[in-house]
Formats: sequence, structure tokens, C-alpha cells
Amino acid sequence: MDLQTLKNRFSIIGNTPTLNHALNTAAQVAATDLTVLIVGESGVGKEVFSQIIHSLSARKHNPFIAVNCGAIPEGTIDSELFGHEKGSFTGAVDSRKGYFETVSGGTIFLDEIGELPLGTQARLLRVLETGEFIRVGSSKVQKSDVRVIAATNRELLEFTQKGRFREDLYYRLNTVPIRVPSLRDRKEDIPLLFRKFVVDFSDKYKTKPIFLEEEARALLTQYPWPGNVRELKNIAEQISVLSKTESINAQTLTGFLPTPHVNNMPMLTGNTPVGEFANEREILYKLFFDMKKDVNELKKMFVEILQNPSLGGQNAHFNRESILNDLKEDLSPIASTTGSLIHHSSVQVPHSNQQPVIIDNELQSHYEVDESLNIMDKEKELILKALKKHRGRRKDASTDLGISERTLYRKIKEYDIEE
Repeated sequence: MDLQTLKNRFSIIGNTPTLNHALNTAAQVAATDLTVLIVGESGVGKEVFSQIIHSLSARKHNPFIAVNCGAIPEGTIDSELFGHEKGSFTGAVDSRKGYFETVSGGTIFLDEIGELPLGTQARLLRVLETGEFIRVGSSKVQKSDVRVIAATNRELLEFTQKGRFREDLYYRLNTVPIRVPSLRDRKEDIPLLFRKFVVDFSDKYKTKPIFLEEEARALLTQYPWPGNVRELKNIAEQISVLSKTESINAQTLTGFLPTPHVNNMPMLTGNTPVGEFANEREILYKLFFDMKKDVNELKKMFVEILQNPSLGGQNAHFNRESILNDLKEDLSPIASTTGSLIHHSSVQVPHSNQQPVIIDNELQSHYEVDESLNIMDKEKELILKALKKHRGRRKDASTDLGISERTLYRKIKEYDIEE
């Protein structure tokens, strides 16, 4: 099947080289039984690629099922995928077949594969390598002939380095990678997609199709589209339904486009990989730790000056006293911002007949605060504090931490926290 026929069959709009390469790869690998990993941001249409692969394969007449791994609770995902026996856990009143049993001979699409718990990842690896699985609560080994297509909007290789995804499973899934480009990397396709959606909605709502003026078309192309094709489709529907005129200018279009999120967090510099700080909380941790390190360096420098008056020259006493007063004032806002990250930063300014000034008694024996700056350690510490604060109530603790209850449950198991 040629590329244009493929696009027509699956209603794919666009002609950028990256999109064409992804489609050609999907068409070529479809005839095989190789495992495929589809990588791309949320909303780019990864499930369409899984349907293309299944429809062009020898399994096209057999079942196809799409499973969102991030939408299934951690406690039941093993049962959903591999089935369970009666009485294997509370609520298992009957035996149940899992997807790998019911879809045998067909294709299973595992979306958001990066959300799988580590235990489930081990089970999946066994299916991929041997075609064998065991129901929850059973000891009987069963066979399954299922082709697996996985998808993720995360960089799984980074997850493997952090211990959140099995490295052997990553390389087993990544037999044939397909990277679907984001919409901002397909700018020339944006007006074509928008026009296609507008025409579809005009047919659906029995209205005349809207059209964009030149400035509005340029604005549409320059917008970053963080939600990709899904967001573009939603905007097209909103304008089709709510616009009072058929001609859309730049001002009207601006009213429908979301205000871009402005990130006021400090930029990470140096050799720090951006992937290690995937959310704002981790960036805040990094900021506070760097600030604490800078304060310790300042303390070390002033202790050296105070213990060696000759370093300050003839006006050493006056300079030290003046500098220390300034230091006390400068550190006050930092201490109030970082809270417990800066401990006991007391500064005593001496009179002429006093002994040398001491900044933090602990600094006489060591200048650096011997404390782990590992993000995972701090995350575990926060979880323990939240559980203690809410007396083990996970729902309240997860709300306080700003994460889902499922994520908290996974973290408790990951860090082996005893409640």
C-alpha cells in the first residue's frame, strides 16, 4: 500500500518528512510479529499507529484491544492483563480471563506503558520472551499468542536509569521504535488539519464552515499546541460552535486560544540533565539545595576570615563586623523562604573585647552540612511526614502531597515504607 492510500484509509492529514517516516515504518513492520514501541507526546495520535499496524498485519481478522495502563488501579492491573482465579483476592468471586488470554491470536495495544508497576513489568517481560503467563492466584502456566504494541509519552530510557522501569523490558519493547512528531514540529500541517476539522464539524452541526484570515492563520501556526492534534481539534470545534461570524480574524482566534503557561522557575544550567527534574517540585528541591550549598560556602569563607584576622588587612576587625551585620540581614529572607533547609543560621557580632565570632557552632568541626541531597530520599521523607501527619490515611496524605492516591500507593511499595 502506497503512502497516500494509507493516509486516505486512516484519515491522516499531513506531509511532513517526520510524519511520513513514521507511517512508512508502521507499514513495513506490520507484516511481522515484532514488538513495536510508539513514542510521542500526549495527543499526537499514537493509537492510530497501533491500528495501522494491526490492520495491515496477518492478525487483522483477530481481536484488537487498547489498554490504558495509567487508568487501571495498581492493585487490579495484573488481574486485568493476566486474569485471576476464584478466591485469589478479596472480591474475586469467580475466575476471570485476562486480556492476554482473550485476545490470543490478535494484538494488544498497551498505552502509557511507563505507568506499569514493576511487578507487572516482570510478568509482561515473561509473556514477551516466552509467550507464557500465570493467572493471579494460580500456579498453572498458560500460553498466549499476542502481538504487543506499546506506547508512551515519557522517555523510558530515563525511567530505567531511575529504577522506575525495567531495563530488560525497555529493550525488549523497543525492538522497532516509532516516534510520532508533535504538532509544533509539523507547522505546515496545522492549517490543513484545522480545515479538515472545521469541515467535519460544519457537517455535524449543519452550519457553514468557518475560515481563517491571513493573520489568524499565522497565529494558529505559531501557537505551540501543547495538547497537539487533540487540542487543535477541540479548538476547531469551539470556534465552529461559538463563533458569530464565518470569517475568523487574529483577535477572535486569540479569544479561543488558551493563555500560554509562563514558567517563572529558574532555568537549570550546567551539566544537569533536564529529564531528571520532570516537575516543578523537583526543580524547587534543586533550587533549595543549591541555595543551601551557597549559604554553607559563605559560612565557610567568613569563618576562615574570622579565625585568621590577617586575611582582612589592617581594618580586619571593622570589616568583619560590618560584613557580618550585612550577612545577617541578607540571610534573613533566604531563611524564611527555604524554611528548614537552612538550620540555626545565628550570627553574633562581637564587641572589641569579645572572642572571635562563631557562625554556627557546628561549623568549627565541619563546614559542610552532611545531608543527603538525593531527590528520592527527600521524596521518601515527605511521604513519611505526610503519612504521620494524617495518621496513615493515604487519601488525605496524597492530597496533601499533591499526587494521586494510586501514585502514593506505588511510592510506598517502591520505598518499602512501613505504615
